[in-house]
Amino acid sequence: MLQVNYIRENREKVLERLKVRNFKQPELVDQIISIDEERRQTQTSLDSISAEANLAAKQIGELMRNGKKEEAEVVKTNTANYKEQIKSLTEKLNELEENQFNLVVQLPNLPYHLVKTGATPEENEIVLTHGEPASLYIDAKPHWELAAKYDIIDFELGVKITGAGFPVYKGKGARLQRALINFFLDSATAAGYKEMQVPHMVNAASGFGTGQLPDKEGQMYHSTVDDLYLIPTAEVPVTNLYRDVILKEEDLPIKNTAYTPCFRREAGSYGAHVRGLNRLHQFDKVEVVQISHPDKSYETLEDMSAYVQSLLQQLGLHYRVLRLCGGDMGFTSAMTYDMEVWSAAQQRWLEVSSVSNFETYQSNRLKLRFKGKEGKTQLAHTLNGSALALPRIVASILENYQSESGIIVPEVLRKYTGFDIID
Repeated sequence: MLQVNYIRENREKVLERLKVRNFKQPELVDQIISIDEERRQTQTSLDSISAEANLAAKQIGELMRNGKKEEAEVVKTNTANYKEQIKSLTEKLNELEENQFNLVVQLPNLPYHLVKTGATPEENEIVLTHGEPASLYIDAKPHWELAAKYDIIDFELGVKITGAGFPVYKGKGARLQRALINFFLDSATAAGYKEMQVPHMVNAASGFGTGQLPDKEGQMYHSTVDDLYLIPTAEVPVTNLYRDVILKEEDLPIKNTAYTPCFRREAGSYGAHVRGLNRLHQFDKVEVVQISHPDKSYETLEDMSAYVQSLLQQLGLHYRVLRLCGGDMGFTSAMTYDMEVWSAAQQRWLEVSSVSNFETYQSNRLKLRFKGKEGKTQLAHTLNGSALALPRIVASILENYQSESGIIVPEVLRKYTGFDIID
C-alpha cells in the first residue's frame, strides 16, 4: 500500500509511474489528496477543540477547588457543546479515514525506474537467454502424453477425486516431485535461507498484509465458515511472520524459505496453453523470501534472480529471464523478473519463476519496520521468488529429457530420486 504522505508530496511522479503501469484510474490520486486535505483540516479542528475542552476542564477544576462554584458553572455552560463538537468531528474523521483507505488500497505499487511502459506480456524485456534448446527425437511428445505413457501422473484420477487441475502423481512421478522439493530446499538452505514450516491457510489480515486482499479474493479458495483462505503461495504466511514487528537494522537481511502446496482458483483460465501441468489449481512450490534494507533491496533482487537461475542451470534447462513491463507486473510489485524455460515438445516458453521487489508496499500494510542505528524507525523492503514452482519444471524435465528409451533424470536429482531414468 502506498503511503499517503508520499502520494501528496509526489503527485506528478506518482501519476507518471502509474502511467507506466497502464493504470486506468489515475483520478484516484487526486481524490486521495483531496480527502487527505479535508482529513488533516478535520484533525486540526478536532485537536484544537479537544485542547480547548481540556483547558476548560482544568479551569473548572481549579475554580471548584477555590470555592468558586458559580464561576465554574458558567464555564461548564459555555463548554457544554465541546463534547458534541468532538463527537461530530471524530465521526467525520473516521469516515474520511475509511474513505481514504478504500481509495489507497486500489492503487497498485509504483514501478521502479527500470520498468518500461507496456500493457501486455509481448512488451516484456528479454534480459538474457541461457543455453540451447534440447534436440529431441522425431516422435517427441508433450508432457501429458509422456505422463500417461509412463504412468507417472494421472489427470483423470484427479478429476474423479476433486476436479480438473488436481493431478495425482504416481510412482516415479511422485518421487520426482519429492526429489525436486528436497533439492530446492537443500539448495536454499545452503544459500543461507532459513527453512520454515508454515500454515497452509491464513486469515484475512495476512491476506491483506501481502496484498492478496482485497485485490485477489476471487482467485483464492475461501473457507467461509472460519473465514480462512487457502494460500496461493508460501509468500503469504512467510512474509506475515513479520507483521507488526520492529526489527533491528543489524538483523537485515532476513532470508526464509518454505515448501508448501499452493491453491489457486485460476478462474477464467481456458485453452490449450493450460493443458496438463501448465496451469493447476493445486501445486507444490518452494518459495524464498527476504526482508531487506531499502538501500540494498535491488542488489538483493539481482542476487535472488541469479540464485533461481542457478537452479535452472543445475537442472540443465534452457531458459530466459524477462523484466516485466509495467502492465504485466503483479499489483504489489515494483519490479519483477520472470524466468521461463523452453519446452521443445510444446514449442513455447513456460514461466517457472517470478522474483519481485515490493519495496515498502507490503511492509506498509504489514507495519513491518526496522530501527536504524540512530534510533530512527522506517519501513523495510520485502522480496520473494519461486525457487521453484514444480508443475512446469516437471513438464520441462519430462519434455526436454525424453528419449526413445525413457525420460533421463537430470544428474543433480539422482541422489534424491534413487533412479536415473523413468521408463
